[in-house]
Amino acid sequence: MNSDVKDTKTLLSEAEEKESVGDRLGYEKDNKERMPWEHYLKEFQEKDPTEIAERLNIPYDENNHQLTLKFLGTVYHITWPDFQVTHEPDDLGFYPLEEMVYARILTIRFLLGGSLAEGTGKFKTYREMPWGEVYLRQFDGRCIKRLAFSYGNRIRDFKAIMEHIHSQPVKHGDIAYQVEIFPGYLVQMILWEGDDEFPPSSQIIFSDNFPVSFQAEDMAVMGDVIIGSLKAFAKTI
Repeated sequence: MNSDVKDTKTLLSEAEEKESVGDRLGYEKDNKERMPWEHYLKEFQEKDPTEIAERLNIPYDENNHQLTLKFLGTVYHITWPDFQVTHEPDDLGFYPLEEMVYARILTIRFLLGGSLAEGTGKFKTYREMPWGEVYLRQFDGRCIKRLAFSYGNRIRDFKAIMEHIHSQPVKHGDIAYQVEIFPGYLVQMILWEGDDEFPPSSQIIFSDNFPVSFQAEDMAVMGDVIIGSLKAFAKTI
């Protein structure tokens, strides 16, 4: 009987791992804290785009009604009020804001409520953030373990992808790189290679200014968006 229960739990866990963090957190569903895309778009349409630009210190072209924002290495133009997204030509070959719904939701939430904030140079784990335990299980399972499982035994592939997106190498673990998700907001992805005795492991750490602009669910989804993007970038190399 106990064995049957354990097997069922294992199957449920494996099914959960196939879902994105956004799916599991209801990131685009309506509740008291997380509202659907239509609600965010309505808020965006009611915002003064010059206020958004000034608050985040990003360009706004009044003639073309376009905000310019760099996201994960690519410069995007986002029209106001309809939030149409285009990218400036580059060599990356994959464009999350045009392809991934959760990247768009993450971005519109940043435009609506984010702020320009400089970090101190220190980095923190998800657990060390003010909300610490909120969605920690989801973040650990879908982001930390997924990063280790995907690239812990494929260090060369990880290196090729990170160099392709022009990320900055940093001295952590066996290999680590830093990406800028939004201007001034830095994420470091760290890998320890597996061997015959130990499985691969990983860590994702964030510049300490993240709590100024992001909530727990944003950061959990952010990790998922970055790792999902790496898989897509790999196909363009």
